[in-house]
Amino acid sequence: MKTVVKSFIGAALGTALILFVTFYFLKPWPDNSQASEIQRPQPPAQTQVVNTSYVVPKNIDFTQAATKSVDAVVHIKTIIGIKPDQYDDFFGTLRDYFYGYPRQRSELIAFGSGVIISPDGYIVTNNHVVAGANKILVTFNDKKEMVAKVIGTSPSTDLALIKVDAKDLPYLTYGNSDELKVGQWVLAVGNPFNLTSTVTAGIVSAKARDIHVLGGQSSIESFIQTDAAVNPGNSGGALVNTDGQLVGINAAIASQTGAYEGYSFAIPVNLVKKVVNDLMKYGEIQRGYMGIQIRDIDARFAKENHLDDLEGVYVAGVIQDGGAAQAGMKPGDIITSLNNQEVKSMAGFMGILGQFSPGNKVMVTVMRGSKTKTLEVTLRNKNGTLGLIRPQKTFYSNILGAELKAASTSEDSKLGISHGIVITRVGDDGIIKKGGISSGFIITEVNSKTVDNQHDLESALKLSKNQNNVVRLRGMYPNGMKISFEFML
Repeated sequence: MKTVVKSFIGAALGTALILFVTFYFLKPWPDNSQASEIQRPQPPAQTQVVNTSYVVPKNIDFTQAATKSVDAVVHIKTIIGIKPDQYDDFFGTLRDYFYGYPRQRSELIAFGSGVIISPDGYIVTNNHVVAGANKILVTFNDKKEMVAKVIGTSPSTDLALIKVDAKDLPYLTYGNSDELKVGQWVLAVGNPFNLTSTVTAGIVSAKARDIHVLGGQSSIESFIQTDAAVNPGNSGGALVNTDGQLVGINAAIASQTGAYEGYSFAIPVNLVKKVVNDLMKYGEIQRGYMGIQIRDIDARFAKENHLDDLEGVYVAGVIQDGGAAQAGMKPGDIITSLNNQEVKSMAGFMGILGQFSPGNKVMVTVMRGSKTKTLEVTLRNKNGTLGLIRPQKTFYSNILGAELKAASTSEDSKLGISHGIVITRVGDDGIIKKGGISSGFIITEVNSKTVDNQHDLESALKLSKNQNNVVRLRGMYPNGMKISFEFML
């Protein structure tokens, strides 16, 4: 059975896989006693069998990095509001399996980790750890507990910034993930299985990995792959170098069982730093776009297009009037470096580009036939302009009893939708709370009308008076679970 890349460890681990694997291995195995015996040559009698072990070099000391890290990594508990009986999200079954909770409950509780990045209480974690949470509780390594609020989220990178009201907290400083080398030692620090901070060691196995877990065309997947042991609850925890500097945020594992099996993946800190700074300053990610369509180069594509090299990314299309077009880039160009950093794949390209904002100028080296050209490209925002993308303003619906805002482009892209409004807060009274809908739910239709803003919602709700005061809502949760609701006003 192929290894299944199972993303979003910790509380948000894909728990349906747990049940499948449990069922699979409990099934009676077929009787293979009639199978032909496989003959294996026996080693010569004089051959010696030598036991080997994975020995840490004597000059490597993890104690300083561990000491710096454990107090700066926190346990995160998210309480996700009331759900209807038919909704079983990707948190539920794992808790049933480990903790024996009943499957149908008025609350869902998820666990993860977070990293303190400033003494005044800013904490970075995975978006999937806090998505849809009505309440977030942070437990520090000294067992103190505080309530946190969400500052901003980035579904396209699976990052979120939360904050507690505190001072003089221990925190981690940023390292430089671009300088990481394959084979370099790193530590993974988190709260697996709801324990206090736990440290494991491994090496950087690979860089710029795209494991296809975030979905959506605007998602950035350029993970650091390590063999440091990472388990449920580590999601959102720290990946640090031997100097105790933060070099990544742990996000996913490759597993058949849902538990660690040898590979884990972290979001590079250079991308984390960019996302965090944007969320602090603007409340919205400021993504820079070149205005091109690209693809990886594999052996078949290279043969069909008479390409001599498999490295770099192939420019399949150039958007008219975009930054790349104005710089002179053409379809058929092969991008080999971006801002003096070598580009070998789409994942690597996206990881570098994700560190820049609209208005930034980047130097792009391309191969055009047998010639090398260097182009200066001015990046633009998702609307094709150089300005900042401002966060959508929230509004309150008295009829629904909830605070809402227009869904962001990254949320739309991740879920494969083109419109919707997000419930950011559920009020104390109203049909949203009575229906068991929690924050994070994206409403796509009201009374069979598509909704994308406050005006759309209010216009659609007016139709209820002509429909016997019935409100019909359709939408989905951040994990893609689609649900329809019907209420009486």
